[in-house]
Amino acid sequence: MELRNIAIIAHVDHGKTTLVDELLKQSGTYRENQATTERAMDSNDLERERGITIFAKPTSVEWQGHRINIVDTPGHADFGGEVERILSMVDGVVLLVDAAEGPMPQTKFVTSKALKLGLKPIVVINKVDKPDGEPDRALDECFDLFASLDATDEQLDFPHMYASGRSGWADMELDGPRKDLSAMFELITKHVPAPAQIADAGKPFTMLATTLGGDPFLGRLLTGRVESGTLTAGQSIKAMSRDGTLIENFRATKILAFRGLEQTAIDTAEAGDIVSIAGMTKATVADTLADTSVVDAIPAQPIDPPTITVTFGINDSPLAGRDGKKVQSRVIRERLLKEAESNVAIKVTDSPNGDSFEVAGRGELQMGVLIENMRREGFELSISRPQVLFQDIDGVRHEPIEEATIDVDDEYSGAVIEKITGVRKGELVEMKPAGAGKTRIIAHVPSRGLIGYHGEFLTDTRGTGVINRVFHDWAPHKGKIPGRRAGVLISMENGTSVSFALWKLEDRGKFFIGAQVEVYQGMIIGEHTRENDLEVNPLKGKQLTNVRASGTDEAVRLTTPVTLSLEEAIAYIDDDELVEVTPNAIRLRKRYLDPHERKRHAKSE
Repeated sequence: MELRNIAIIAHVDHGKTTLVDELLKQSGTYRENQATTERAMDSNDLERERGITIFAKPTSVEWQGHRINIVDTPGHADFGGEVERILSMVDGVVLLVDAAEGPMPQTKFVTSKALKLGLKPIVVINKVDKPDGEPDRALDECFDLFASLDATDEQLDFPHMYASGRSGWADMELDGPRKDLSAMFELITKHVPAPAQIADAGKPFTMLATTLGGDPFLGRLLTGRVESGTLTAGQSIKAMSRDGTLIENFRATKILAFRGLEQTAIDTAEAGDIVSIAGMTKATVADTLADTSVVDAIPAQPIDPPTITVTFGINDSPLAGRDGKKVQSRVIRERLLKEAESNVAIKVTDSPNGDSFEVAGRGELQMGVLIENMRREGFELSISRPQVLFQDIDGVRHEPIEEATIDVDDEYSGAVIEKITGVRKGELVEMKPAGAGKTRIIAHVPSRGLIGYHGEFLTDTRGTGVINRVFHDWAPHKGKIPGRRAGVLISMENGTSVSFALWKLEDRGKFFIGAQVEVYQGMIIGEHTRENDLEVNPLKGKQLTNVRASGTDEAVRLTTPVTLSLEEAIAYIDDDELVEVTPNAIRLRKRYLDPHERKRHAKSE
């Protein structure tokens, strides 16, 4: 059976996972009567809830004597570490572009990685049946994008097709028959070369590990593409680090191959196939698994460095330990190191005082997903505001700059440009009309300026704007960027909030809590209308006398409190504040709960 390895790459929401669903259906992977779910590749709970892909996952389909291994990749730059590794495992990529939106920042990010590796993409203009779709414009923009990324002549001569993943058809011509995806299968088998590794079948076995997984029965699983030779189950092999140092010798207890959505045990893995191997205890991502006679490791792709860092500490609030079972710093440390092992884009270091950990990664979304996973596992954490990582280049302090692509209604473009270029020290690169009544703004903005900006951006554009960002480059430090303007309302007592007290305080600001909520001294319960922090008492009930009956007063009607999501809370807090995360609650608090201690630290700073 002939083999083809491809990755499906695209910007967020351009239809990768939906297209893989259809490829699985039309290749006969499912039985006629089999119950299937929508977006079958998004198997993780968080992926289903958020409607995004977080982890790259392989699958395989059979079509007319060909086995096609397909890897579905994430679209967000925060999970770019996954994409960079996966591309070294495949021989071709299918680049999906939305017919209405055209190439977006992530399209640029993933395409540049694919072109650098010498892959020749197939461009699929997806969602051509959208009413505002402009397939020809999207195709022209793809060509311009390839040219701007220094594509070779061969790469510029890319085949293209038009498709609707949801309706399950793809055609070489825009006015084709629109029946099924057979034209796409044909193009993949014709255009994507068979793995070059097949020629190396006679050499000793080697494989580069690209993703790490786990199985409750088999233990650690390393997935990658067999670069040369064959491996049989039970064979003794070794693992080497990038520089060729021996990590361990072990027996390959099981070899699993992807067949449809299932992983099936096979006896022999051949050169070019994508498989998972069990049996190792120490080997991890970017290590080489090889026959015991091999001495040289396979060179691994360098991964872009992290740009932000967040401090993870133990939860030391008065309400600590009520929700979660995992509260000790030792347990938190083990969990973070386990995450860093499988996710190469994350780095974990111990803080100087030893009771918290610096976790460096790509962005707020990636950190939010890690924290959300941990709270579901029963952890309690206190999280700091994200800080940007700086680099010294030739003695000058450099900071990360992101390319922000913003689509807004024309009437809000002025407000957005003023915020981006004036307050947040960004540089306007391009501004152009993007369809009926919309403007596309492209700007280079310091990462510091974008932390916590999303909520403000949605307010400025009445919830209609879309902002996408991707790491662009390092640039000299741009100077001070003002933080949050408003102060916060801080509880001065421990106890349960009372609706009468909150009602009396409503003119002081908006609240993050409602009535009958447990609060403690130093907990942030709302946002002040002014710039200073204000301590308030949310427990103060009504003083009743024998003159005034309790039932004759006006009814207390509270304004609905503002609920912040995890990412919003992390972006909202200031440097002297923390987010307390437990399995059932997200609370904001001051770093120092005691007011006298707060004043003392504020003075010393």
